[in-house]
Amino acid sequence: MAWQLRRATAGDLDAIMSIEHAVFPRDSWSAESMRAELSSGHGHYLVAFDQRAPDDFVGYAGLLAPRGSHQADIQSVAVVESARRRGLARTLVLSLLAEARDRGAREVFLEVRIDNPAAQNLYDSLGFERIAVRKGYYQPDNVDGIVMRLVVPEPKLSPAVGR
Repeated sequence: MAWQLRRATAGDLDAIMSIEHAVFPRDSWSAESMRAELSSGHGHYLVAFDQRAPDDFVGYAGLLAPRGSHQADIQSVAVVESARRRGLARTLVLSLLAEARDRGAREVFLEVRIDNPAAQNLYDSLGFERIAVRKGYYQPDNVDGIVMRLVVPEPKLSPAVGR
């Protein structure tokens, strides 16, 4: 599957909220909060779709990264059930990390539900470290959140080889 990503706009709010409610039915963000995130100059949100169906979003992800603050937070990563286990969440997170680096972040933080081993495995594989637990962070289920941090790696450059 060839995923395509693009920057989310306020016009994508309804589609993003549909994914939000499907993926996080008990602890979804409100539409007002999401609208504020999408319109903030400090945020960077992406939507994902199959290039054959550009109006049918299958995931989204968001980053809070004020330029020059040296810290960023991954706010949310959501992929619909039918598009999981195909690398889309990894692609979304890697795109957010690239944006965080471009904005000058040296560390990226996130919270992940303690009962979501698939997401934890993804973040572990990307080099995030577990630094704390927030008891009862996810409401109304009172589920703990694991706080994770990634020291943003410098981009790896290699010399150009040519004739």
